[in-house]
Formats: sequence, structure tokens, C-alpha cells
Amino acid sequence: MSQREDERIVLAHGGGGLLGRRLVEEIRAELSNPVLDELADAAVLDSPGGRLAFTTDSFVVRPIFFRGGDIGRLAVCGTVNDLAVMGARPLWLSLGLILEEGLPLADLRRIVCSVRKTAEEAGVAVVCGDTKVVGRGEADGIFVNTSGIGVMFGEARPAPGSARPGDAVIASGYLGEHGVALMSQREGIGFETPVVSDVAPLGALVEGVLSTGAEVHAMRDPTRGGVASALNEIAEASRVTISLSEADLPVSPAVAGACEILGLDVLTVANEGKVLAICPAAAAGAVLAAMRAHPLGREARAIGVVGERRSAPVLLRTAVGGERIVEMPYGEELPRIC
Repeated sequence: MSQREDERIVLAHGGGGLLGRRLVEEIRAELSNPVLDELADAAVLDSPGGRLAFTTDSFVVRPIFFRGGDIGRLAVCGTVNDLAVMGARPLWLSLGLILEEGLPLADLRRIVCSVRKTAEEAGVAVVCGDTKVVGRGEADGIFVNTSGIGVMFGEARPAPGSARPGDAVIASGYLGEHGVALMSQREGIGFETPVVSDVAPLGALVEGVLSTGAEVHAMRDPTRGGVASALNEIAEASRVTISLSEADLPVSPAVAGACEILGLDVLTVANEGKVLAICPAAAAGAVLAAMRAHPLGREARAIGVVGERRSAPVLLRTAVGGERIVEMPYGEELPRIC
């Protein structure tokens, strides 16, 4: 991997936007193989016992405890959700902890307890792990790495490059809750209705959708970079244009107000308990019904359509009838949120 002497990693490389995508592409090019080159949320691998999905992720959230969760719950949910959107039933996790000198043991116990409870909720077991300690000021208290293995629970194989013209785009619920919850808590901004992170394991919701037999071409949990990043990646991989309707976006009044005050675009704000599904228009009713039958999908809505490639990968039809490009975020608006 070549690099000029004046090039350096900056925080924006970790934001799930364009800069991070370029970094991932450079790393991928060095390690290129057919599985890695797909750049999906998890690798789907053939084994003697059947098809498995494998993924890994690291979590550096600040603060480590927030309304609706903590770094332990976030780590479990983030990993099992990456498996679920690939059509896999999560089964096993690893847990790697990098602990900063001075972290209160009470905080560590609280986080590990949260990992246990969330793993039980998600139906997975933590089967291996590792712990390292670094000096003061080197880890924001605690960093967490989790890897996950799941088994493909059907023939369905949603893939980032499989969206097709005529498909419907469905979101499983209110957008932007995780990023706004962390931002408001971190900055000490109070709202009349406190925003709570949506962090949750999505395996049961996704399996409920796929078990209907409805054809689903692509799925993605819109974490770093939000809906804008997730749909830009799908549109680029599929060589299509995705058109969204602002009037149809599920956004709670509290999040809408917070985004207006903070100057944020809700489409770029991270979510940790939502899934985007892209399916044929004829299957949209079944997908919506399956999502709404689950507690995490009660606010599911169709938010857009897939068309032939136009001037940009993702467009938004605004409430006043105009149209604007939804760009891939360059860096990250909210640092250390997942």
C-alpha cells in the first residue's frame, strides 16, 4: 500500500463517508480476493457444514454510556446486525477489550454485564476473547472489538450490488436516533423530549422478513454515515439511482427538531437499530408487514424507489417539490458514535 510522506490518517477516515471509503478501497486493493472485494457487511463462506457468514468490527464510542445503551451493547448489536443483513442467523461472537489504565472496574463490570445481556437477547454466545491494557490517554477508557459467525438461514443472499430498477426502498423505523442521542448527551444539550439511542439486535426482525419468502435484493444497517452512506454504496455497486421522498422519511419530531438545532442532515446521522431493505415493488407489502409485526419495525415505511442510473447515485425529492443530490458524507459529522 503506497503512501506519500505527507499523507496521514485523520479522524474523518473513520466516519463512514467518502474519505473512509477511499481508505478501505486502498486496503482492499492490497488484500484483494473475491470474497473481500464484495465489500459487504459480512463475508459469506462455503464450509463443509454449509454456508457461513463472518464479520468483525471495532467500537470506539464516546461517551461509553449513553441514553439507550453503552459500548458493550453497541458492540454486540453492531456485529450481529452485520451478519443479519447478509441473511445469516448470528451464533457466536468473540470479544476483544483494550482497556485504558485508570478505567474504573465498576465501569468494566457494567459493560461486560451489558455484553452478556445483549448477547442473550440476540441469541448468540461469546465463545472467545482477549484483553489488553494501554497507558492513560491512549484508549478513551475502553475500545471493544467483536467478530461474529453466523449460519445462512436460507437461500436468500442479499448483496450490495443487487438492487434493480423498479425496486422499493424500505426503512424499518425512525432514523437518526443513535447519532442524535450521543451528540446531545456529549455536548450537554437538553431537549424537551430526550432522544434515546435505537441500538438493538436486528436478527429476529430480518429473519422474519426473509422467512416470508419475499425476494430481498439488498439489505444494509445504516450505521456510520447513515442512510446517505448506505444507499450511495448500494447505488454505486448496483449502477442505479435511488430516489427518496422526504415526505416519506420516518423521523421522530424530537430528532427532526434536534437536527434543525444542530444543523445536521438526518440522512447522514448514524443508526444502530434500523435496517434498509431493497426489494421488488411486488414484495414491498410483505416486507413491510413482516417488519411491522416485530416491535423494532412498527414504524417501517417505504421511503423511495430504485431507477435507472441518472445524474447521481441518490436523489431526494424534497417536501416543496424540488430535488437534491444526497451525497456520500466526506468524513463524519459526529465523531466517535459507533
